[in-house]
This record gives sequence, structure tokens and C-alpha cells, in this order.
Amino acid sequence: MNKTDLLIFLERLQKRPNKGLSQNFLIDSNIAAKIVKTADIQLEDLVLEIGSGPGILTKHLLDTGAHVFAIEKDASFAKELFRFQTKDQKLTVFHADCLEFDFSKLPSSMKVVSNLPYHITTPIFELLFSRKKQFSALTLMIQKEVAERLLAKPGTKEFSSLTLFTGYHAKITKTFPVSASCFYPQPKVASQVVHLELLPPRDIESETLFPLIRKAFQHRRKMLRGSLKEFYSPQIIEKALEKIHLPVDARPEALSLEKWIDFFSILRNA
Repeated sequence: MNKTDLLIFLERLQKRPNKGLSQNFLIDSNIAAKIVKTADIQLEDLVLEIGSGPGILTKHLLDTGAHVFAIEKDASFAKELFRFQTKDQKLTVFHADCLEFDFSKLPSSMKVVSNLPYHITTPIFELLFSRKKQFSALTLMIQKEVAERLLAKPGTKEFSSLTLFTGYHAKITKTFPVSASCFYPQPKVASQVVHLELLPPRDIESETLFPLIRKAFQHRRKMLRGSLKEFYSPQIIEKALEKIHLPVDARPEALSLEKWIDFFSILRNA
């Protein structure tokens, strides 16, 4: 589906892209094919696509012989996806908001391949990670700025609680950028495809670790002994930092994920 095809499609439906739903549609088949290749989709794979839109990526996924489960919030687009239905019924469409969807309706051992709606990228990440036993890997097109945050190194301005949260749940790989010209209408931001291999559970649960991390990053300019003083005394925090070989005036971006886990383990046993 190129731009001309998309415009004809939208005209037939008498629709215009909805900015509120981040409806910037991919119009480059080469990019769609590259995403599918990056995801390593094989015959009979089970694939979840969130926000299918007009279906350019859906069609490429079905062409591999995979069974595609598509969640689309826009009723018109959800209905139109059935034009790609295969003879062996390998397309299942749910007209739903993914953030309110009942994921128990889906099978396990799925790969997620999606061009995510950019305005709800973080909530979707949180949702998928909360159900990660159901998935094996995620291949996602996201805003380049968000990708840089996910891949950021400790000590950089992009390093954040989202970086740590993603690293806790997955091994992330940066793959390839996608130009704004590959979409209609063109977004004002650049895009990036990332691949995430989901990791097994850790000894420390995210529900106990991340409230502390998020609190620290709410005041990232403050030293940890100040930003976390409602949880632990400055003296306890300083001793914990010394035990993980960091200065007592360390700020949240100085700690890698493993350092945060070690730091938290010491604090909760203090």
C-alpha cells in the first residue's frame, strides 16, 4: 500500500487520519517487510499486532503464513482488515482498545509486531510487560526519542526509569530508523524499530523495586539521599551506596539496573 492506495482507501471509507489516535499510517511496503524480517516471523507463528490501521503490516505478516491476531480501536479499520482474510482463516480481528482488552482471549507463545500508537507507547509497554509470560518477543516501531531513552546508558540525560523498567523485563536491540516520509500524514517526529527479547522473572519483583526508582527519577537532579529520604534515612542510603561502590552523593542516573537491584536489596534489609 503506497500513498495513492491509502488515499483511495480512506476516500472510500470517507475517513481522515485521527491525530488523537496517532493515526500516521505506514505507506512503505519495504519498511513493513523489513519489520517482519526483523521479527523473524515463521510459518504458523502466532503474532499479535496492536493498532493495525489500514493493514499494510497485517498483510505482510499474513504472507508469512503466521496466524495474526489484530487489535484495532477504529471500527472502520477493524472491519476492513477482513479483506486480508486467508483461506485457512489465519486472521483474527478484535475491535477494541488495547489498554482495555482482555488478553486472556489470546493464546500464549506469541510474538508482538506493531507500529505502536505513539501517544500511548509507555502504557502499552507496561501492559505487555505485565503479561510477558504470554509473549516471547516484541518488535515495535516507536518514536525515535523513546527508543533513545530505552537504549540509554547510565549517566546520560536520556537514562530514565523507563530505561530501567524496559531493561528489567527485556533485552532490547536497536534495529533501523524509519523516516517520516514513510508515513501519511508525515509525523513531526522520527521513528525507530526496536526488538525486545523478553527475560524471565528476576528475584526482586518490579512491584517493589520500581516505586523507589520512579520516586528517585521524579527528582533526578537531587542526590538519592535527599530524593528517597521519605523511604530511608540519608545515613542508610549513604551506607547502601558505599556498599555498591558508588559515592554518597550519587544521583539516580548514576545507577545501572544491576546497581539499582543491589542498592534496593541492601536498603530493604537495612
